[in-house]
Amino acid sequence: MSTSTSSIPGAIAASAAVTAHGKRITSIDALRGLVMCIMMMDHVRENLYLHYPVTDPMTIADTPSFLFFSRLAAHFCAPVFVFLTGLGAWLYANPPGAAPRSAREFLLKRGALLIFLEITVMSFLWVGEVPKVVWLQVLWAIGFSMMVLAFASSLPRKWLLVTGLVIVVGHNALAGISLPREHPLYELWTLFLHRGWLFEYTTPQVRVTYPALPWVGVIFLGWCTGPIFSRTFDSTRRRKLLVLMGVGCWLALLVLRGFNIYGENAPWTHQATTLQTVMDFLNYTKYPPSLDFLLMTLGGGFFVLAAIDQADNAFTRFMSVFGGAPMFYYLLHLAVLVTGYKILLAIIGANQVGPTGIERFGVGPEQFWVVWVVTVLMWFVLYYPTRWFGNFKRRTSIGWVKYF
Repeated sequence: MSTSTSSIPGAIAASAAVTAHGKRITSIDALRGLVMCIMMMDHVRENLYLHYPVTDPMTIADTPSFLFFSRLAAHFCAPVFVFLTGLGAWLYANPPGAAPRSAREFLLKRGALLIFLEITVMSFLWVGEVPKVVWLQVLWAIGFSMMVLAFASSLPRKWLLVTGLVIVVGHNALAGISLPREHPLYELWTLFLHRGWLFEYTTPQVRVTYPALPWVGVIFLGWCTGPIFSRTFDSTRRRKLLVLMGVGCWLALLVLRGFNIYGENAPWTHQATTLQTVMDFLNYTKYPPSLDFLLMTLGGGFFVLAAIDQADNAFTRFMSVFGGAPMFYYLLHLAVLVTGYKILLAIIGANQVGPTGIERFGVGPEQFWVVWVVTVLMWFVLYYPTRWFGNFKRRTSIGWVKYF
């Protein structure tokens, strides 16, 4: 199992929220669906291209540009999903045409579900067998963030905004601090700030991939952005605000990253070629997400939200299908991928030496295009079952179905 997952089904909260007492907000569903489709590419890569590992941050000299930029695209998935989860929770708590209501139970139940799925179903789906290692990845981080927001959501929104900004901006000041295994705070440090083994000498072992603290900051910011998506907020003004938020993020990134001031512990330097220099400039830490990582990805998300706000076309309708039933799609795509992996393993075998070096299932270093072809095919294979389930979820009165 790889630790470079960029999946995020935690947007079940946002998915449920935008349907509460009102019409779905297409732009939210479409953006969620878009990043889920990009996420699919990264998971296909992990199945077909894992023999060419990607470090975090990526090693520029050893990472081909096509692999680098594909992985870079996948970086947008987790921050956008967590942000939309907070935004969707605010929409749930503030249904149009009705009095505000508490989001505590809503967030606690869904957060607990995500953590439960992380330590049970997800670990199995990644490898197709009972795992030796339980990975606390994106579901754990989102689930924990939702549970924190459950208790914080009753606080004034300005307090959450300040807290979210302090966490997102300030956690990088602690990025260079690591605690030894014997330190009494090691477990908390690992869960919240630095990935590593939580329980290394147990059965199963437990390893943290997504330290949770930065994601708490992101979900707070999503919650605080919720009001601009209310029905009473002017859509033209909303688009302008989203563009300004995107510009602000990217301008801050250019200054902080350009002068290597703060926000990323791996400073960029001039490389052998212009392309490699650009790659190095865009090379950010994901585990945990650095400030520069979040400025790049959230800024891009704001621009896309502005571009598709009020849009109703083939693209937004297609993406909204995946964004409207995110948990179902997430579980289904992993099940299909692990099944396909097992079939290929039985037919072709594991890694082998081909004409271009080590290959996996015949996919060598110059055949990365296969990853994209398989990804696009998977979009269309999963579109119809996801659409069916999304329609069923909105019709049924079965309570647990709504979670997916």
